[in-house]
Amino acid sequence: MENTTITKWFLIVGKIEGYSYLLLVFIAMPLKYLFHIPQYIRPMGSIHGALFVAFMILLALMFFKVKLSFKKACLVFLLSLVPFGTFFLKRVV
Repeated sequence: MENTTITKWFLIVGKIEGYSYLLLVFIAMPLKYLFHIPQYIRPMGSIHGALFVAFMILLALMFFKVKLSFKKACLVFLLSLVPFGTFFLKRVV
């Protein structure tokens, strides 16, 4: 896979993963804990989990193949743990 293609997919998956995280944290979890409607946690959590794994695989490709620096890779990982964090990937990469 070409470096620009990896970078493009990394940014796309990062954005989608960020949206899934926001849906999980700000929609599914409040529905479960405030309104006692737990049925949205499992599907939303599964989707977010799969996207997070894909994002981590793409981060590894960015590090090893595109030669993203260790410092930037660590920053990207930390951004993935914070709500709205992955929306700032373009500034880091």
